[in-house]
Amino acid sequence: MTDSKRIVISSDHADIAMRQNIAAHIAKQGWEVVDIGPTTSESTHYPLHGKAAAERVASGDCQLGILLCGTGQGIMMAANKVAGIRCGVCSDTFSARMIRQHNDANMMSLGARVLGEGLALDIVDAFLNATFEGGRHATRVDMIEASEELTS
Repeated sequence: MTDSKRIVISSDHADIAMRQNIAAHIAKQGWEVVDIGPTTSESTHYPLHGKAAAERVASGDCQLGILLCGTGQGIMMAANKVAGIRCGVCSDTFSARMIRQHNDANMMSLGARVLGEGLALDIVDAFLNATFEGGRHATRVDMIEASEELTS
């Protein structure tokens, strides 16, 4: 995994402006932003963008990832198909902070048709400024990462 503050960001065709504004916001905080989303509003498939971004995080090329689609749900589901990815949809700052602190999430998705840009930027900040607490949470993350079926 890279030690640099490198983050991948992607979206589908409906969320280009918000994605680009989030990318600029993150870059101002010292992150190297790898924007792999589409550049035109021509219809595209969010699963392809979610998977491509997730592969960047899973490979260690990027530390974290942020995804956008209309609701944040579909692109999150696609990202979570990639081994080693823990991505959650966030519509509030508390959830964004908690998925990092308790779930060691390495990706987050946002619903561009659900959130206004100001709230989206606050959610991004909460996600980026939180750190994994470890401890009992590490045991649970290990359980998520285990390839065998979860048991009690």
